[in-house]
Amino acid sequence: MADRRLQVFYTVARLLSFTKAAESLHMTQPAVTFQIRQLEEYFNTRLFDRTHNRISLTEAGQEVFGYAERIIGLYTEMDNQVRKLTGDVIGVLVVGASTTIAEYKIPTLLGEFQKKFPDVKLRLKVSNTVGIVHMVENNEVDVGIVEAPVYNKNLVIKVCWCDQLMVICPPDHDLAGNETVSIDQLLPYAFIGREEGSGTRDVISSYFDEFAQKYSSLKASMEFGSPESIKSAVEAGLGISIISESTLPKELKLGTLKAIPLDPPMRRPFSIVYQRQKFRLRAMEEFLDFTDEYCEDVEIDAFGIVTSQ
Repeated sequence: MADRRLQVFYTVARLLSFTKAAESLHMTQPAVTFQIRQLEEYFNTRLFDRTHNRISLTEAGQEVFGYAERIIGLYTEMDNQVRKLTGDVIGVLVVGASTTIAEYKIPTLLGEFQKKFPDVKLRLKVSNTVGIVHMVENNEVDVGIVEAPVYNKNLVIKVCWCDQLMVICPPDHDLAGNETVSIDQLLPYAFIGREEGSGTRDVISSYFDEFAQKYSSLKASMEFGSPESIKSAVEAGLGISIISESTLPKELKLGTLKAIPLDPPMRRPFSIVYQRQKFRLRAMEEFLDFTDEYCEDVEIDAFGIVTSQ
């Protein structure tokens, strides 16, 4: 119902990018540009300054943005309240997930949610933890699920799952016969890690810090952007790594990798994050309620290690 031109303008103004707005709205960039041009013709003034491939709001654009935010917010609130009365759960829900969660955890979760609420259109965005938190902060996703602690007082952080990280190596590796592995035992070997911004890398780095070691003391040989790439490299004998236990069932069953717990264990929270002040659509409220049944009660000890209560 809300004026499409106003919705497009609001998205461009919030992201300050025609390209990102087009991706967010599932439109082509020329279509976004056309809608903005129509609105500028309606007001008979420019709403954006365009210089050196960057855009900014004009004084008129800032004025329109303030009203657009309130109008769209009121429309959304009205729609939500009416659907509460009718019992309808429809709309678009955009979920962001960090890489490990997107590959191994969220498909089942979203599949079961979709069965329960078939009229909700689900969209999934995947990035590393830092990327997903930025998407939540910028309203590019409604809910994020990430694999590292989040420190932002403007976000609600709900710890849901406890994940253990394991050392992995080929079955014929020197460490393969160990029951546990200490940090010192890792240092002589080539190490294959995740990229900067990865939740897995942040957790490993924090674990090292707690025990007076540095991530940089590892003999880092390669970095990859996904657990699948890391597992393939370790299987090929290019080094050892530390990854989520939840990514390993297939390789352990086939015997292509050996997984060994660290001593002391390295565990981390998987957390749901969303904006504290965000007005929640009915679909978002139902999703948050739905995830509660998947969440475990956890507590974090003095070392930042998560344990089930």
